[in-house]
Amino acid sequence: MLVITRKADQSIMIGSDVEVVVLGITKDGVRLGIKAPKSVQVHRLEVFEAIAEQNRAAAQAKVPLQDAAALLRKKLPQGGGSEGR
Repeated sequence: MLVITRKADQSIMIGSDVEVVVLGITKDGVRLGIKAPKSVQVHRLEVFEAIAEQNRAAAQAKVPLQDAAALLRKKLPQGGGSEGR
């Protein structure tokens, strides 16, 4: 783990496209701003862990093939999608 000291309005770079800026420091904590491309997901750790757990649970769920096909039929437009041709 890299440990550094930064003051308000100072930054660190992660790679060449993620910048972490110290916005403010109070007795309750540090406010950080994160500048990253839209393609980079940025989450608080507890949110990241909740998403990962939901993904694990979904991957372990056993959905019968017939049920999956029925769900797809409900979501697709009727007529095979050839309307307007």
